Amino acid sequence: MFVQSLKMAWESIRSNKMRSFLTMLGIIIGVLALVVLVSIVNGATSSITSEISSMGSNMLTVTVSDDKGNPLRLDDLEEFAQEDEISAVSPTVQTTVTAKSAYNSENAVVYGVTPAYEDIAGLVVDQGRFLKTPDIDNHSYSAIVNMDVVTDILSLSSASKAIGEQVSLNGKSYQIIGVLEEEESSSSGMFAGSSYEVYIPYTSLIRLADTVSYVNSFAVSGTGDDLDAAENAMGKMLLKRFDDDEEAFSIVNISSIMDVMDSVTGTLSLLLGGIAAISLLVGGIGIMNIMLVSVTERTREIGIRKAIGAGRKVIMMQFLIEALVLSLMGSAIGVVLSWGIIKVISLISGDINAYSMSASIVVVAVCFSLAIGVLFGIYPANKAAKKKPIDALRYDS
Repeated sequence: MFVQSLKMAWESIRSNKMRSFLTMLGIIIGVLALVVLVSIVNGATSSITSEISSMGSNMLTVTVSDDKGNPLRLDDLEEFAQEDEISAVSPTVQTTVTAKSAYNSENAVVYGVTPAYEDIAGLVVDQGRFLKTPDIDNHSYSAIVNMDVVTDILSLSSASKAIGEQVSLNGKSYQIIGVLEEEESSSSGMFAGSSYEVYIPYTSLIRLADTVSYVNSFAVSGTGDDLDAAENAMGKMLLKRFDDDEEAFSIVNISSIMDVMDSVTGTLSLLLGGIAAISLLVGGIGIMNIMLVSVTERTREIGIRKAIGAGRKVIMMQFLIEALVLSLMGSAIGVVLSWGIIKVISLISGDINAYSMSASIVVVAVCFSLAIGVLFGIYPANKAAKKKPIDALRYDS
């Protein structure tokens, strides 16, 4: 009986191709909107989370805006690191310089750091090494660069070839001792705004940049996964140093930023999903309307079937299956189009893996569209099933 009802539903849809397509259009657009919008949000969320994670998930960033005539020096940071709640501290003073080689010249961001920054920020060195204590003590002219510096400024094809090469920073020659992994290149810096990043000893940065005399920003890692204790300890020490003035400094907890981002993107996904769900509801109304028309057109058919013994459940199932088939076909077309649009968006963004179609979102979209088909198909099916055979046979369209 089910198979026969399915065949009849298919014949009805096929005999009115244009009307059936227009009926499915609402479902197609609804599924398309739901899958594409949520996939874009998920892709953007993944990208942003990756950017923030690359800064170090167990890290505090501290910025001093008013030192009260008592500026921080490198020795002060070493004292901060002695606290039980704090694992390591590194300055992150930055300046913009002109980076030159024999081939090219570009503006680059230079960070004055210490060896501890490698672990604090979670940097990964692809070739060579990161800074060591002797580099700080000897004010060495050593530099760690990202791959953009290697390819664009030094015009080299691989990181290994850059080791030992010289790069000029504001006219001073620095030897490259390390190159960061390529995926670190665009986001490894705490305040990354340039694609060209160079890390040098903090003691060398003081000589390189006339405007840098003291530590006005630094990074802190906690001893455990919970950064709240480290943040509280750091806050107490800074308040004591800067006359209990909370406006003299700011502390940013990276893990807190991650939590806020998760909350914001989660809310955004629900909002966009809700908007797309409205499109599906509109598509469901279209299915109900066309099914009511179909019931009216096939009144005599309903009367004949009832006269020869078809029960109410059989008639109701016939029209309900037809509504479900319309909904299922519309959702299938919507999923296929969604996949194509997401691929196009990924190509336009320049990263083929930036956006992907989540299987869970597809399942939700299809199940929701089927539920819409059932919801808006019940009334026309029930109306058809309630018709009396004698009234249906007498009906004249």
